Amino acid sequence: ENMDDLMQSIVAQLSGAPMAQLSSQLGTDSRTTQNAVQAALPLLLGALAKNSAASGGADALASALDRDHDGSILDDIGGFLAGGASSDGAAILGHILGKREPTVEAGIGKATGMQTDQTAQLLQMLAPIVLGYLGRQKRQQGMNAGTLGELLGTQSKQAQSQNPALSALASLLDKDDDGSIVDDLGGMLGSFLSGR
Repeated sequence: ENMDDLMQSIVAQLSGAPMAQLSSQLGTDSRTTQNAVQAALPLLLGALAKNSAASGGADALASALDRDHDGSILDDIGGFLAGGASSDGAAILGHILGKREPTVEAGIGKATGMQTDQTAQLLQMLAPIVLGYLGRQKRQQGMNAGTLGELLGTQSKQAQSQNPALSALASLLDKDDDGSIVDDLGGMLGSFLSGR
């Protein structure tokens, strides 16, 4: 699977009722929600790829998937979304985005016109779903930490080669934070969304 497939598979899990539910939780319209999901997923997957490439990162991800993310969340996405943003999701984000989290939230907000607290909520709801999906893939395909890290790495590279905005995004996440990074991120996400 390439990252586009991975993204599309996750988007497919969310299409229909879950997307409507996300919109009502966030208090925004479905078009805005759809755009924000399209922007957030590659960022989350890219951040996971980056973490997996770091020393010990793939092992840590694999054991987190085995321990907490078996994919059962996908059996009742509606039930999960009904609970809204969770501390679980917040903890995952803190782990995978670290100090970049506010930048990512503000950038998605800028690109989609959503409030930063809405994008934060969205990311908190998406993160456990993304990990659940990866956990299920890992189990079904018998992946170990190495193959999981490779999958994320190749997917991330492929997505970036297909979409220059994504590779620019990835490099932004490496930069030291300054005020302009949010504008850059918002602008790139905006072009990514309109280019689809």
